[in-house]
Amino acid sequence: MTSLLIHPEEISKKWIDRLVESKIDCLGIHPVGGYRAHINLEVMLKDMKTEKFRNLLDYALEKGLRIEYEMHCGSYLMPRDLFDTHPEYFRMNEEGTRTSDMNFCVSNKGALKLVAKRARELANSLYKSTHNFYFWLDDKKDSHCHCPECSKYSASDQQMIVMNEILKEIQKDIPDAKLAYLAYFNTSLPPKKIRPDKGIFVEYAPMERDMKKPSSDVPDKEKELQADLLNTFGKTDSKVLEYWYDNSMFSNWTKPPKKYVPDFDLISKSVDYYKSAGFENISSFACYLGEDYEELYGDFGLPVLEFGE
Repeated sequence: MTSLLIHPEEISKKWIDRLVESKIDCLGIHPVGGYRAHINLEVMLKDMKTEKFRNLLDYALEKGLRIEYEMHCGSYLMPRDLFDTHPEYFRMNEEGTRTSDMNFCVSNKGALKLVAKRARELANSLYKSTHNFYFWLDDKKDSHCHCPECSKYSASDQQMIVMNEILKEIQKDIPDAKLAYLAYFNTSLPPKKIRPDKGIFVEYAPMERDMKKPSSDVPDKEKELQADLLNTFGKTDSKVLEYWYDNSMFSNWTKPPKKYVPDFDLISKSVDYYKSAGFENISSFACYLGEDYEELYGDFGLPVLEFGE
């Protein structure tokens, strides 16, 4: 399966037609990440209830696209306003201080129970979603918990604890639900102490690599990491999340967006490499290519065609 991830406010019938013509299988909806990710998610959930938003997604489904939602939601699943009454729910930083800046304490049973409950509610609220869910933790390096109990686990193992708990809760309503483990930044290494439950699949997002080189042009150590991830999680449903069409990255996450020119040769070589490595599904961000982009540079056209093929 191939998919492109687009900011919800950038979705249009033109974008949907572009995906269909480009033989893309899935429309990925990605609220803007960063420190405001939980706020952007709340805005999307509000917009999702409107006729305009639902009509667009219905149109995408009529055209044969699948709908999936991928988002950083640690601060949504653990509301920040609980810090005053339940500081123990929140992570401890390396200085030994509880902080509400990012994520939460994964060894606190009350925190974990609340996160899983809110994840279940979130999964049930996503309009016309497939049963593959992507509830990523917050978008920052070293945002895991350093309390004495959590310190027994790596950032990867901490994420695995959370994802296993969330999946069990979601499956109470959606028995065939599956959930992504995001291999990204501090969680790029596979977990060692906590094994993934059945239904957890890996999503490999190599944000820190050189985007001017094909994905195959990485050190052997990185290829070994990819193999280790696939050995840990299995190849079934495994997914690459790349940045080939991510004009938000190329624009340094600042509007107005820059002019974007895809490197089809690089993309083609990269796709071939990932397929040969054993990844089943391939996707890319495709943000900052909405109507405001076209107002500046004209019709974006169909530069995604090579990726879909």
